[in-house]
Amino acid sequence: MSLLRMKELRALSDEELRSKIAAIENDLLRERGVAAMGGAPPSPGRMRALRTNVARALTVLTERSRTRPTAAAAAARR
Repeated sequence: MSLLRMKELRALSDEELRSKIAAIENDLLRERGVAAMGGAPPSPGRMRALRTNVARALTVLTERSRTRPTAAAAAARR
């Protein structure tokens, strides 16, 4: 799996991002299991790439949540 670009992540909806994060975390869990059992991972850089992809996707979700006004903030402006 290659690194996901921020442009690609920003084009996805929130639900698509959450499902992508869940899929990547599942792959990461599998890779960590192989490493914990003493097996050599087929691609040593894959774990780092997976962690980076999760971080980028979470960053996009956090950016979106901070830019959207909450219901309480919208009511306070009225």
